[in-house]
Amino acid sequence: MLSTLSRAATRRPLTVIGLWLVFLLLGFGLGTGVFADLSDDVPDVPGTESDTADDHLSGVDPTGESVTAVVAGEAVSDAALRAQVERTVAEVRQIAGVAAVPDPYTTPGLTARDGQALIVPVTFEGGLSDEAEERATDTAVETIKRIDAPDVHVSGGELLGRQLGERAQEDVKKAELISLPVVLALLIVVFGGLRAAALPLVIAVSGIAGAFLGLFAFSQVTDISVYAIQVTTMLGLGLAIDYALLMLVRFREERRRTDDVVEAVHRTVDAAGRTVLFSGLTVAVSLTGLLVFPSVFLRSMGLAVAAVVVVDMLAAVTLLPALLTRFGGRIRPAKARSEDEEGRFFARLARLAQRRRIAVLATVVPALLLLALPVTGMRIAIGDARQLPADTEARQLYDTVDAHFPKGTGVSPVVVVLKPGTDTATADRIRALVPRSETRELPGGESVVELQPTGSVDGTAATDLVERVREVRGDEPVEVTGVAARLVDFRAMLAVRAPWAALTVLTGIFVLLFAFTGSVLLPLRTIATTLLSLGAALGVVVWVFQDGHGAGLLGGEGLGALSLTAPPLIVSIAFGLAMDYEIFILARMRESRSANARRTPAASGPSSGGAPAGRRGTGGDLPTGSTASRRTGDDQEAVVTGLRRSGRVVTCAALLLAIVFGAFMTGGFSPILQIGLGLTLAVLIDATVVRMLLVPATMALLGRHAWWAPKPLRRLHDRFGLREAATPRRTVPTHT
Repeated sequence: MLSTLSRAATRRPLTVIGLWLVFLLLGFGLGTGVFADLSDDVPDVPGTESDTADDHLSGVDPTGESVTAVVAGEAVSDAALRAQVERTVAEVRQIAGVAAVPDPYTTPGLTARDGQALIVPVTFEGGLSDEAEERATDTAVETIKRIDAPDVHVSGGELLGRQLGERAQEDVKKAELISLPVVLALLIVVFGGLRAAALPLVIAVSGIAGAFLGLFAFSQVTDISVYAIQVTTMLGLGLAIDYALLMLVRFREERRRTDDVVEAVHRTVDAAGRTVLFSGLTVAVSLTGLLVFPSVFLRSMGLAVAAVVVVDMLAAVTLLPALLTRFGGRIRPAKARSEDEEGRFFARLARLAQRRRIAVLATVVPALLLLALPVTGMRIAIGDARQLPADTEARQLYDTVDAHFPKGTGVSPVVVVLKPGTDTATADRIRALVPRSETRELPGGESVVELQPTGSVDGTAATDLVERVREVRGDEPVEVTGVAARLVDFRAMLAVRAPWAALTVLTGIFVLLFAFTGSVLLPLRTIATTLLSLGAALGVVVWVFQDGHGAGLLGGEGLGALSLTAPPLIVSIAFGLAMDYEIFILARMRESRSANARRTPAASGPSSGGAPAGRRGTGGDLPTGSTASRRTGDDQEAVVTGLRRSGRVVTCAALLLAIVFGAFMTGGFSPILQIGLGLTLAVLIDATVVRMLLVPATMALLGRHAWWAPKPLRRLHDRFGLREAATPRRTVPTHT
């Protein structure tokens, strides 16, 4: 398949470039429409009690969405200000689609005790069309904003989603403006020229377009989180640069061996293209774990990121070969270096780790486990407006209310739906669980009880209240919903599905790595070392953003818990990225090992019938005697050669990816800060400590057993396993 794609790209480069240009226009034209339809509500899990109760209320409750305004900065008792507020309340009540606007001066709890702020809640009618609700919201906001006061902030409901969507679009543009010039400068240093450095950016732009288009397609069938757009875009950008970097490094090597540009492109795709394809498959498999969760948000994230990975892969093996066919002749070949000079630092590091393998393992493994220790106390929560950047409208509203009103003001209540037939005594016991509750009747004999918890919207008091209500109701027809109930159900879903998600991912990764290496021990070693780096990265995220150590340096703050979406996204995406670099290194190891095997003649022995001199009866494929010694030496040298030839690429790729993630962290959304820090640390730890130290140390410890597989699996791999194509080493004469 790769040969077909590469030959099509080299035969019709302008056609391929033209098709990708159309794709870019669609991505940056149609795809950017996703910013107008983003949601801040991600914890819903279809089929759970909180979700079904919320859907039921949406159909029978005559009230609709609401927004909240706060006016502050001067004494609200001032006659002129009071006249403005009362006039504004009267005008908003007259807006079509508005159901209720209480008078803040006569309604208890809406005027601050210090007399410096007041709250104006606006509730809209239920059953409004999206267009009607948007018109009513915009008119209400415009009217309220005319109040002449130092601080007037309005947010909530459908308005919050739009505000966050606009901010997300600004942050994506800002991240691109920061990351692309820095990445270009680093690529110029790596390649020593602008032409080669510019090509990965072209592939990166394709990745961004793919992210926009993929998310827009998913937004037509499901809600897309404001955080999804940033996560998907930064991954689309980062992976595209990684894949293009790997391909370009290989192309420059092949150009050193041949002057025929088209032949160099074919060789590049045959070798590095297969690695890119297989690497993309491992990332996609890592994301299948998200599909195990019934959460619409997690599933849509998994599918969207997988779609972006596919776009990046296709761009690397079609668009990049077409561009190289047209412009590759102007890219300088890699400098000819002796084997001792090429990757000298990484070779020395690998040999040191091999010689001191026990010391390396005894030092690195405990250090990574120590960094992972905070994970044992990890907590997740939906979070409040403190997760948002300080200059967003919703955060300013939250901070103003928090400064002037008692703690818990504005906290979403635990909503209890009492259906017909509910025992009166049970209903009374539910109301008695909190000091403050409100009851309203619904059509059909149902009623809704809103229980006001103490503390935050998703704090222990709120979630414990949900559990107590569900315990008190017994078998009565009572359902519980609200933000706290959705968090309780989301946590329960994670606890049930997380082991199955882990099993799905680990099994898929094991199968793919076995298909790539033909070994059963290498996949196990890879999974173990990757889990170490992943645990260390997640532990630091917990220590920073949950416990509050140094969060301010990154523009965040300690919130006492991580965003409920951050851990599953960090784990699944970082695992895939770690596999990415493992494939890069293993590909070079396999290539070197195959070259060593071709140079080493088969050992002849006294075995009868020309049978090989390998050991029998071990149930696997292991050499013996002098052959074993020679192959063990070859295997260790293959590890050194693999790191010698891939270390620079892996390190540069990790650094570029970290730059991209860091640029997206400048937006200030706490979930993005958590995900960005987790992915940055996971990539850097994996590309340095794990791949440069733990890999050679563990390979030396395993010795010749590293590539072992039972005979039945060895035969299976020989028949169906994926292999790197052998790159011919002929040289096309130079024409002068």
